[in-house]
Amino acid sequence: MKIAQIAPLTEAVPPKLYGGTERIVAYLTDALVDAGHEVTLFASGDSRTKAVLEPIVPQALRLDPAVKDPYACLFLMLERVRRRAAEFDVIHWHIDYFGYPLIRMLRTPSITTLHGRLDLPELQPLYEVFDDIPVVSISDAQRKPLPAAHFVETIHHGLPTELLPAGSGNGGYLAFLGRIAPEKAPDAAIRIAAMAGMKLKIAAKVDRVDEAYFNEAIKPLLAHPHVEFIGEICESEKAEFLGNAAGLVFPIAWPEPFGLVMIEAMACGTPVIAFRNGSVPEIIEHGVTGFVVDDEADAARGAQRIANLDRHRIRAEFERRFSSTRMARDYVALYRRLGQGGTPARHEVAMSAAVAA
Repeated sequence: MKIAQIAPLTEAVPPKLYGGTERIVAYLTDALVDAGHEVTLFASGDSRTKAVLEPIVPQALRLDPAVKDPYACLFLMLERVRRRAAEFDVIHWHIDYFGYPLIRMLRTPSITTLHGRLDLPELQPLYEVFDDIPVVSISDAQRKPLPAAHFVETIHHGLPTELLPAGSGNGGYLAFLGRIAPEKAPDAAIRIAAMAGMKLKIAAKVDRVDEAYFNEAIKPLLAHPHVEFIGEICESEKAEFLGNAAGLVFPIAWPEPFGLVMIEAMACGTPVIAFRNGSVPEIIEHGVTGFVVDDEADAARGAQRIANLDRHRIRAEFERRFSSTRMARDYVALYRRLGQGGTPARHEVAMSAAVAA
């Protein structure tokens, strides 16, 4: 198949540092190429890919201080896609709702994967207007706040099996990896580790919007002797950080759409202790790949039992359920359905029903 992948321009594909969506686009694109498909990636010029790169801007917008209007760059990409749309069998969008008006005008089948949270009040009226646009959820839980959207499939994320090797867990510490933000609850991770009598290592970025939260709520807690704050780490550092950890603590306080760090830990054979929010019960098999818990005390008890879990089994479950090869295979099946008219838009379903009546 001839496939276009439309990536955000904020980060490179894959990102230099933090950037879950761009990372998944990179893994999916390369897996599609490995499977023999002709793929064109619309992304920033500093992206690295096995596909044909269609560079829209020289470098990722987050890394380019000269860019004053990122939306101008986005609209440039939309026009570039419009001009080339007829070259492809399917166009796969990863830029949320920004492509919807254009999708309605294109003859080429399109699918949009929604990578973020959908519980925002502004999205309900938007998807009541664009209820004909076929979209993919990254977990079943992600769909719940937005019943008006035209979901046609849930496809879980995947990682290359060679990306993160299985680790020993001999470091004996709990790991926290991601962002310092209220919804990620690093303060809960600190309390959980203290209750479990374990060291906690925090590898996390602090976005500008969360600097006040970090300084006021988290920074004072970093003085505890069981806490080590590392800061943001790059991809090459994850294998050691996660592989040496006894467990990953994931005490999320929001409806997590997926939680890429959970399967990164599983790839290292590292069990996950996660709060029962959002996608967590879909990703973690309780008592096998980790523990799904309801409060901090329950999480601390789980941390004390993680040594009983089989790290080889956790790695095997990752390979079975969360490889990029499996992810690409699921998307290709969906692309073929789209090409055969197998997932008609809602207004087409309604029109067909009216004609039949």
